[in-house]
Amino acid sequence: MQTIKLHNADAPELGCGACRDNDEHKFDLSFAFQPIVRASTRAIVSYEALARGPEGQGFAYVRNQINDNNLYNFDQTCRVRAIELATRLNLKVALNINFTPNAVYRPELCIRTTLAAAKEYGFPVEMIHFEVTESEEVREKTHLVSIIETYKKLGFTTVIDDFGAGFSGLNLLAEFQPDYIKIDRALIDYVDQKPARQAIIQGVILTCRKLNIDILAEGVEREEEYRWLANEGVDLFQGYYFARPGFEHLPEVPDELF
Repeated sequence: MQTIKLHNADAPELGCGACRDNDEHKFDLSFAFQPIVRASTRAIVSYEALARGPEGQGFAYVRNQINDNNLYNFDQTCRVRAIELATRLNLKVALNINFTPNAVYRPELCIRTTLAAAKEYGFPVEMIHFEVTESEEVREKTHLVSIIETYKKLGFTTVIDDFGAGFSGLNLLAEFQPDYIKIDRALIDYVDQKPARQAIIQGVILTCRKLNIDILAEGVEREEEYRWLANEGVDLFQGYYFARPGFEHLPEVPDELF
């Protein structure tokens, strides 16, 4: 996930007019899609939409267009365009969309644009997975909990991204339980050779099992990492080992990688 950090932590709340005034043509962006696989079935179960420039430029190109005043519009624009492009590409599995909690002032209102886009393009709400990065500091934890609870009630799947790399760690799971977490790449890197990382991941797996939270290993780049994690019971994976993000297309994952 691309993390957005802005300077003004006390940006004013947006009113309902922000929904009406959202200009989805304001940002020069498109998306790349990276598959998420379930090892036990050797199937792609979702694609994460990753913001890119209109010609495939990296996220830095997109980030340079964002400031404190347009963060809300950026968040809304990304949701709509990701759903529109996924529909155009005939996506038949789930779609993972990143969101910025500090851009959501009232979740029950700010979600309206997403619901309208899903209805317009005929994309089922239950196939949308919302990811929030655990490495982004949220001004009020209760606000994040409110967002997650609202999204779950509306039928969306909820995800904590970059788990283990951020501000809250396991304390965040004590406040609310998402449908699944993504273990950060920093813990995955050479985990097959790093006993300390192994112990941490084993502890996270045990905790998530008790809380009925699924686990995804993201940033998997080596077969040895995949084999070790799969042996520990991790079933969801994402990373260069399986496929790099495909700009405006949906990459496949060869069976022989499993």
